[in-house]
Amino acid sequence: MSGLTLAWDLIEGVVATVAGAAAGSVALIGFGVDSLAEMVSATVVGARFAYEVGTKGREEERGERIERFELIASRIAGGLLLLVALYIAIDSVRRLLGYGAEPRTSVAGIVLTAVALPIMGLLAWGKLRTARAVGSRALRADAYESVSCAWLAAATLIGLVLNAAFGWWWADPVAALVLIPLIVREGLEGIRGEECDDEEE
Repeated sequence: MSGLTLAWDLIEGVVATVAGAAAGSVALIGFGVDSLAEMVSATVVGARFAYEVGTKGREEERGERIERFELIASRIAGGLLLLVALYIAIDSVRRLLGYGAEPRTSVAGIVLTAVALPIMGLLAWGKLRTARAVGSRALRADAYESVSCAWLAAATLIGLVLNAAFGWWWADPVAALVLIPLIVREGLEGIRGEECDDEEE
């Protein structure tokens, strides 16, 4: 599953960032940055499971080593979410205050986010189920990277469509700002290394 995430996020991140820069869309650029951050997160989670498979020794010592690696991986994933939220907040407020050109219509961005929405939703669902099954904080944080990416895709799509249909340029940065509370919440949980709990979701 991490391999699928890596492949999709690479395509998603590059296309969204390039299309966002061309259209001057902070929401689309933020979506691309989030995708690239999720790619790094998926790499960390993949390394965590590779580490678990490769570790040897007594069960207790092996468990302690995996636990330490798990906490580090979870904090990295959480930190990536906070960096994405910071970028979106700064650039969105800057655009709303009139600094920078108004975003233009991006057909590529509309198509990409429309496709990304169901894909990221399915990936997030699969990761959350696996995270609960194996008790992995890092995978749970990575799953919420996918959740955030899905919601950001939805918000970005709405902003892009409103701008294209009605010329509401402000819908683009507002759409990006909508996702900040969710991203920050899950980022902080990742940094704190909170345990997975079936009752939480």
